[in-house]
Amino acid sequence: MRAMPALAPIVAFLVALFAARLLLTPAGRRIALDKPNERSLHAQPVPRTGGIAIAAGIAAGCALVWPGLPVILLAAAALAAVSFADDVLGLPTLVRLALHFAAAVAVLALDLEVTAPLLFVVLALALAWTANLYNFMDGADGLAGGMAVFGFGAYGLAAYLSGAATLAALCASIAAASAAFLVFNWHPARLFMGDVGSVPVGFLAGALGLRGWLVGIWPLWFPLLVFAPFMCDATLTLLKRLVRRERVWQAHREHYYQRLVRMGFGHRGAALIEYVAMAACAAVALAVLRQPAPMQAYTLALAFAALAAVAVWIDVRWGRRP
Repeated sequence: MRAMPALAPIVAFLVALFAARLLLTPAGRRIALDKPNERSLHAQPVPRTGGIAIAAGIAAGCALVWPGLPVILLAAAALAAVSFADDVLGLPTLVRLALHFAAAVAVLALDLEVTAPLLFVVLALALAWTANLYNFMDGADGLAGGMAVFGFGAYGLAAYLSGAATLAALCASIAAASAAFLVFNWHPARLFMGDVGSVPVGFLAGALGLRGWLVGIWPLWFPLLVFAPFMCDATLTLLKRLVRRERVWQAHREHYYQRLVRMGFGHRGAALIEYVAMAACAAVALAVLRQPAPMQAYTLALAFAALAAVAVWIDVRWGRRP
């Protein structure tokens, strides 16, 4: 890397760390508090503005490597603003979903330049889903921040090894800003990511994953495997709730990570179990990235089979609870 791209994640970490400390001052703590309810896993009110610190770090890192903000980052910034309004005021579900879909359409049309109609619709729905699933998975101390560190760290390393220095610096900056947030989000968390962080971070996971695929840095399965612990948990939980005809848009405590916390592993134990899964998925994805297609397919099948086995193990243990 050139000097500026190499400095980007360092600047992102320091800016996010400073911003997080400001958000924990008496004035900052009054902006938006997450108050416990029957579906929460925490007992005390915690500020849910950590996403602002992550956004500040990403912006600082990006300024060193990207003179003009690409549509992907502008869309993520717009989602952060909308999500912050939702954190503070509350927005109707349909309004939020429509804005998530609009951001996806803008990125696909103006940045990624996808023209095939069917592919465009599929990818727009997928991008809107990644924003929402990341939000669904942001419910335990250290979880969403850790996924960002592992996931975007893997993106950054893969991009760097392919010679895409700018994309590598941006992904590394997101990972570094998330690591700074994680300093205050490790259990017991003093700061939550909030929708202002989880929605744009999830959106960036999908959008940058598609960018890397469309420019030939990695195959489409790569971002799916890198973020598989989150994608599998959120998708399986959604499908099970649909089968039970539950109101899937309402908050709940049925995600696999939430069950781990409630089964006695606690926030730290659940986070460490998830970190092992995140690290394994990222390492496997990087290891087979340049291998022949049959090896990639075989490895991908084994990885998702392993995640399915973990899900079954949690379901069985959950069913045996008194």
